[in-house]
Amino acid sequence: VQLQASGGGSVQVGESLTLSCAASGSIFSINYMAWFRQAPGKQRELVADITSDRDTNYADSVQGRFTISGDNGKNTVYLQMNSLKPEDTAVYSCYSTVEIRPGVPRVFWGQGTQVTVSS
Repeated sequence: VQLQASGGGSVQVGESLTLSCAASGSIFSINYMAWFRQAPGKQRELVADITSDRDTNYADSVQGRFTISGDNGKNTVYLQMNSLKPEDTAVYSCYSTVEIRPGVPRVFWGQGTQVTVSS
């Protein structure tokens, strides 16, 4: 299973970006997908996640500005990021718990995508 992230870039304060993470390969079902980020000199943190039941969870720092959503048919998760701030600058990585066969879950990470917000 591979997770392919895309959509990062450089924007100005207040602008928006949408990240995508597409899962491909031997997938029976996707139980959970999430976005993490890591800024230089800081620990990696959970930004947002979504379960197979479409329950979502957000870090306090992005609540109300970011929206995570999933497209089950495309095995893809999106992160809509609005009102971006300089402190959102980080490498964003997607993460997923995938059942590669019924009852056999595995964890996968995608490659990171850089988001840079300039004032």
